[in-house]
Amino acid sequence: MNAYVLQVLVLAGINVILALGLNLVSGFTGQLSLGHAAFMGIGAYTAALLTKAGQPFLAALTAGGLAAALAGALIGIPTLRLRGDYLAIATLGFGEILRVVALNQKITGGPVGLRAIPGYTTLPIVLIAVALTYLSLVRILGSRLGRAFVAVREDELAADAMGIDTTQTKILAFAVGAFYAGVAGGLYAHYIRYINPSNFGFMRSIEILSMVVLGGMGSLPGAVLGAVALSTLPELLRSVSPAVAQYRQLIYGALLVVAMLWFPQGLAGGGRALPGLLKRLHLPALRRGQHDAA
Repeated sequence: MNAYVLQVLVLAGINVILALGLNLVSGFTGQLSLGHAAFMGIGAYTAALLTKAGQPFLAALTAGGLAAALAGALIGIPTLRLRGDYLAIATLGFGEILRVVALNQKITGGPVGLRAIPGYTTLPIVLIAVALTYLSLVRILGSRLGRAFVAVREDELAADAMGIDTTQTKILAFAVGAFYAGVAGGLYAHYIRYINPSNFGFMRSIEILSMVVLGGMGSLPGAVLGAVALSTLPELLRSVSPAVAQYRQLIYGALLVVAMLWFPQGLAGGGRALPGLLKRLHLPALRRGQHDAA
């Protein structure tokens, strides 16, 4: 396979894992998080430091995920009593604190970052990780815990009145979502083979959130669609022509705006948005179908 295409596919798979993890927190539990990239960074640094010390790759990935999950639980305890914008600001602050800490610690390499990380990540490993992430989330969301997540999203006061420990439920959601982000970070570090704190800043969190929103909040297939679309679209625009490549960021932003206008429920809600789109376009085929139905 062409090395460029291979890299796009691997990074798209890693983004799918990130989007699925954030979708559990924001889409299914209704907690807006702007610090998801920080959990990715914790997993990346933890896994990279362990493999550079000679530890097995699988053990390092697991440790990276668990370290991120622990951080997710710890940040969740004091902040998840907040709601809405206040929670978003708190998670944003948490992400910036971790970035500054990584910039000033010798073990993380400071602003220079970590180099010569073993290149263990391959496309089959990423695909297996994506499949395991998706299937495990299907099982979680189909369980009693998954129903508690959705209940908190729909009406936190009603969920609390029904006996659900809403604070504990939100902390669990943050921990599980952070675990997947940590695993994705470990995969990323062992594919790029170099990481620094700028890889896990605020804009990276916004990028992951955009994938979830574009695909459809509260939809597992939507998270996959959104991550794949936002991972591949810039590269597709780059390959169209030199003129398009020059303005690809402008075109990319315009396409995102159009997509959200036509598909306000996300790409996964396209089946519900498409009839309205066709009606607005006044397609003859649609009018014929309406006359036949009448």
